[in-house]
Amino acid sequence: MPIPTPHISAKKGDFAKTVLMPGDPLRAKFIAENYLTDAVLVNNVRGVQGYTGNYKGKRVSVMASGMGIPSIGIYSYELFNFYDVDNIIRVGSAGAINKDLKLRDIVIAQGACTTSSYGNQFGLPGTFAPIASFELLEKAVNTARDMKLRYKVGNLLSSDLFYDDGVGGKAWTKMGVLAVEMEAAGLYMNAARAGKNALAICTISDHLLTGEELDSDARQNSFRQMMELALTIA
Repeated sequence: MPIPTPHISAKKGDFAKTVLMPGDPLRAKFIAENYLTDAVLVNNVRGVQGYTGNYKGKRVSVMASGMGIPSIGIYSYELFNFYDVDNIIRVGSAGAINKDLKLRDIVIAQGACTTSSYGNQFGLPGTFAPIASFELLEKAVNTARDMKLRYKVGNLLSSDLFYDDGVGGKAWTKMGVLAVEMEAAGLYMNAARAGKNALAICTISDHLLTGEELDSDARQNSFRQMMELALTIA
């Protein structure tokens, strides 16, 4: 497919090799304005803002994914396959289903279980296990340790449903899943198919076992530790 694509108006070379991908376009704007120098808006189709700039001398991009696997599926596919992006790091929010996690803790996702049928398109004779790039995962864990962050490494659940009374139940918790979000599994599958690298880093914004939650402004603007972790490994 030629570029620009139906969803991204950027030209060839507008994106860096590594793209940070929050779900929220306003979080992408926040990262660009607060962390990147010489940031340039390279995409704004449908209000999905993408920027490229520099972080401590390293060229890096940030672009929103929207909500859910279908949305991140489109944007990550086009970045990997048409814009020569090698690494996508999701920086998002998640709901904890593990009693040891607290609000604002970070989950570094080594794998992503899912309730989605997204993987059916690949025609595999079994169930694919979506996992992170080990290179990015190792860098993230080492950097989080150096930064003395509160973090856990483990599985996320990428759910197709946001309003689901049963998603925080005991079944996924019993299997050791740490938290629920809506995008990582699709990102990991697209990275695997393209031979590229992906990692999801999520901040706990609400706790499905205790009912605690952060408001929308806090979700948008206060996840600085996660942002700085992702930018450092980028």
